[in-house]
Amino acid sequence: MTNRPILVFGADGQVGRETVLSLGPVGTVVGLTRTNVDLADSDSVRTTVRRLNPRWIVNAAAYTAVDKAEADSHAAFAINGDAPGVLGEEAFRLGIPVIHFSTDYVFDGAGHLPRCETDSTHPLGVYGASKLAGEQALAASGAAHLIFRTSWVFGSHGKNFLLTILKLAAERDELKIVDDQYGAPTWSRSLAELVAHTIAHLEAEAEQKRVTLAAALHNIGGIYHACSSGCTSWFGFASEIVRIAKEIRPEGHFARLIPVNSAAYPTAAERPKNSRLSCEKMSRTLEFNMPSWNDATAQAMKDLFV
Repeated sequence: MTNRPILVFGADGQVGRETVLSLGPVGTVVGLTRTNVDLADSDSVRTTVRRLNPRWIVNAAAYTAVDKAEADSHAAFAINGDAPGVLGEEAFRLGIPVIHFSTDYVFDGAGHLPRCETDSTHPLGVYGASKLAGEQALAASGAAHLIFRTSWVFGSHGKNFLLTILKLAAERDELKIVDDQYGAPTWSRSLAELVAHTIAHLEAEAEQKRVTLAAALHNIGGIYHACSSGCTSWFGFASEIVRIAKEIRPEGHFARLIPVNSAAYPTAAERPKNSRLSCEKMSRTLEFNMPSWNDATAQAMKDLFV
């Protein structure tokens, strides 16, 4: 394969950081952070892509302040909605594929069944609407692409539920945790491994068939749901975090957890109550299976405490 690099936007975020590490065996990786390129500045994005001339673009960057987005919609749509389209236009010009991350927030959270990729979208707030706009802009660009919708991402770095619970459980005597929203906590490393698996597989296929990467992606491109297997509530996730932490550090102090209804914690942006996503398409087409959320949580915490 070519020595051109794989370009990762959002390299300082939860998924981006792990993706840069996971892609090491696949080839040269250039990780970009907000200090390197402003995704809200289309000219900056275009200049960066043209200068680096990558063989893949991976966009793990996003405006993720869900509540703040309600009052800051311009910035949210610039980063989440417009930037993926700009990346797609540059990728199309270069004839290279794009991997982009999206979210369960493109759905309204109604019902109890897992959502499929073909189900109708209906975001509840600005964040979800901006991420949906990004999906649509990338698809309209003409670039070969894969969009991975995921949910409840956690990891060893950044701001996420796992790290917050560990901190607060050590500081307080009791914690009230929402117990009427359901989804699959997804380890950032699992998502990074999905990216590395997909790129390695498609590059091998392109080389074997002597076609371009875009051609190799032609029949399998589009939207995929990508999250851990299984399902729990935020309270269930917090309970598992504390249970594992007690096993690792039996001498530690841990708060008592109390389940509450989401109405007890009103937020600027409404959260989907059902964030379940069906990953059958990912398993079948990309031949990749995520671990269960329980196993992923246990492994992530083992890494944290070692």
